[in-house]
Amino acid sequence: MKKPDDLTIISPHWEGITKSFDLAFKNWYKQQTNKNVTINWLSQGSRFIELEFQRVQKGIEADIYFGGGVDTYMMFAEKGYFTSYKIPQDQLRQLPNHIYGIPIHDTTYQWYAATISSFGIMKNEELRQKLDLPYVTTWKDLTRYELRGRIGAADPRLSGSALMIYEIILQKYGWKNGLEVITKIGANVKGFLSGSNLIPKQIVRGQVIYGMTIDFYAYAEMAKLGERIKYILPSDATVIAPDSIGILKGAPNIEVAKKFVNFVLSKSGQKLWILSNKDPEGPKWTSPLYRPTIIPELYEILGQRCTGPNPFTQKVVPIQYDPLKGGARWKLVRDLVGVLVVDFHKQLVSTWELINACPIPAKKKAALDILVRIPITEDEAIQISLNQWDNQSFRNQKLKEWSDFTRKKIRLAKAAIN
Repeated sequence: MKKPDDLTIISPHWEGITKSFDLAFKNWYKQQTNKNVTINWLSQGSRFIELEFQRVQKGIEADIYFGGGVDTYMMFAEKGYFTSYKIPQDQLRQLPNHIYGIPIHDTTYQWYAATISSFGIMKNEELRQKLDLPYVTTWKDLTRYELRGRIGAADPRLSGSALMIYEIILQKYGWKNGLEVITKIGANVKGFLSGSNLIPKQIVRGQVIYGMTIDFYAYAEMAKLGERIKYILPSDATVIAPDSIGILKGAPNIEVAKKFVNFVLSKSGQKLWILSNKDPEGPKWTSPLYRPTIIPELYEILGQRCTGPNPFTQKVVPIQYDPLKGGARWKLVRDLVGVLVVDFHKQLVSTWELINACPIPAKKKAALDILVRIPITEDEAIQISLNQWDNQSFRNQKLKEWSDFTRKKIRLAKAAIN
C-alpha cells in the first residue's frame, strides 16, 4: 500500500527540470502541509502511458503526466486517460485561454499548459559565415542541396519534439507537399539522432551547422556562447505550443497530485522556468531552465530577471496549427516519416546526390518526382489513424508495405537518371 504522501510522475523532461521541480515542490509541500512528500520520477513518454493503459484500463499506478506536446494531451483526454481537476480560481484567472490560437488548458480541466515551447532552427552562426553557407529563415530553406550533411535532426519515433516539427511542416505545406519538404530535408540530414537534446551538441562542435530543435536547447547554448549561436523561428511555419501537465486516471494519490499541479501552475512554480539558477527564487540546478512561464504577468513583475523573451508579445505570425488533427494522426506520422526518411536514410542521401549531380534537367526532374512519392493520401492517413493504427497486425502490414514502397521508389529514381 502506498503512503499518502507519495507521488509517481511520468515525465519525458530532462534531469534539470525534474530535479528542480522535485526539490521546490518538496519544500512548498512541507510549508503547506507540514508533511514530507516522496516523488518517484519515471523517465518515460506518451508511448509508455498508452501501452500501460492498454494493459490496465482503470489506472496505471502513476499520478501525473508532466511534459509533452498539446497534441498528445488532447488525444489522451479523448481516450479518457486523465482525471478532470479544476485548479483554484485565483490561479485559473492568471492564465490566458490561448496562445496564438492554441488552448492553454482543456475546457474540462483534464490538462494544463505547464510551460510553452517554440520549434525552430538553431545555427552555428560563426561556422555558417566562415563556410559561406546560406542564412536560412524557413523550414523549406533546409531543403537546399548545398546544406547536405550540414543539418541535425532526431528520429520522430524517439523524439516527440522532432515529430512535432514534422507535423508543423505538414500543416503548413499540406500532406503531399509537406512530405516532399520532409523528404528533402531528410536527404540533407547528417544522421538521425535519438533525441533533440543531442542536436545542440552537434551544432556547438561544428559537426552540423543547422539543427531542428526546441527553443530552450538553443537558449542554453546562446547564454554560454553568445553571438556564435543563433536561433530563429521559421517565417514559413511558426508554432508556439503548450508543454503540458495532467493528472492520470486512477491516480493512487490524487490529493497530492492536485497539490503538485497547483504548485507547477503557481507563481512560485512558474518562476523556476524563467529565472536564473543564481536567482534566490530560481531553480536549484547547475543552469537556468530557459523555458517560458504561462503567466504573462510574471514578465512584467520580474522584468530583467527573466532568462528569455516573453512569448506572448513576440512579433510572430504563427500558422493556424490544428492540435486535434496532429493528435489524431500522431502515431501514424511518426511511423511514416520513420520508414520513408530514417530507415532508408543512407539510400535517400546517395540518391539525392545522384539526382543533383545529373546535368540533364528533364531526367533530374523525373527522378526527383519519383523520390518524393508517398504511399498514402491524407484522407487515408486520417482514416486508418482513427480506426486501425492500434491494431498491431495491421500496423505491421502497413510498415512492410511502406518499406517495400520506399525501397522500390529509390531504385526507380536512380534508374530514371541513367
